[in-house]
Amino acid sequence: MPEDVFIAINGDALHAKSKVYISRALARKGAGDLDEYQLWASLALELLGKAALARKHPSLVVDPTHSQSILVAAGINVTTDVKTIAARTVFDRLTYLVPRFDATVKEFCQKIAERRNSELHSADLPFRTMRLDAWEARYWHACDTILDAMESSLEQWLGAADSKAPRRLLDEAANALQSAVKLRVEAASNRFKKLDSAERERLAATAGMREPNHQAGLFKGRYDGIWIECCPACNCRAFMTGEQTGEEISEERDQHAIWEIVDREFVGEEFRCPTCELTLIGSDEIDASGLNYIHEDQQEREMEYEPEYGND
Repeated sequence: MPEDVFIAINGDALHAKSKVYISRALARKGAGDLDEYQLWASLALELLGKAALARKHPSLVVDPTHSQSILVAAGINVTTDVKTIAARTVFDRLTYLVPRFDATVKEFCQKIAERRNSELHSADLPFRTMRLDAWEARYWHACDTILDAMESSLEQWLGAADSKAPRRLLDEAANALQSAVKLRVEAASNRFKKLDSAERERLAATAGMREPNHQAGLFKGRYDGIWIECCPACNCRAFMTGEQTGEEISEERDQHAIWEIVDREFVGEEFRCPTCELTLIGSDEIDASGLNYIHEDQQEREMEYEPEYGND
């Protein structure tokens, strides 16, 4: 991949500009101007999609019919008049690169881009006729899907990862995360429900035989424990993993036994369902799904004794 690519198709530059535009969008929402909120949000979404494509390779965002732009994408800066692909093409290409960017997400993204074009290039007022609850949650879901593939998050994109971020942005990030996770669970549930009943029963039976000690390969990271959870999307056996945050010797132990019972506490960091492929990363996403990210269990282990020292 060329390292010195023109800024117009540089993935990091596109990502930075998308953050500027989403900041403008939220400012207009705060001022009560919902038409401009949707306008800036639609522009931010297209730029975010282009950033994801350009980080894979800048050639994915240039117009394939414009030879000079193709040369620029290869790192040969022969012009500053770089032609890029239309929003519809951006969202079509993302379906091949982002696993969770399915047909439903693509359709939503293309429709908001079409409304923006109509808003800017005709006498129609499509944004004014759109209720906030008709598009906002799906918008955050689409952004969350793209950001996840970029190994980023809504919090980082909105600037709420910084502890000095304004409370308004923190609230927006929390609301966005709630909406995105809710729709992610719904999408996984709908995929499972579309299967015929015999296939659903077979998958549920297979899931019921899976044990935590064989599921390490499901997770990206390495954690202290893996435990069973019921998937909120398909109700099949799924798994969560996380770090141990504490332990105490249980009062149930026998004073004369060589084994002790330890009460352990974990904080969930990753949830994955092998059946419907629902994935939740971080305690915030897990909590937003309705699952409890705090896990407690008991472990029986051999007691450790301090060596005895004589008086010799």
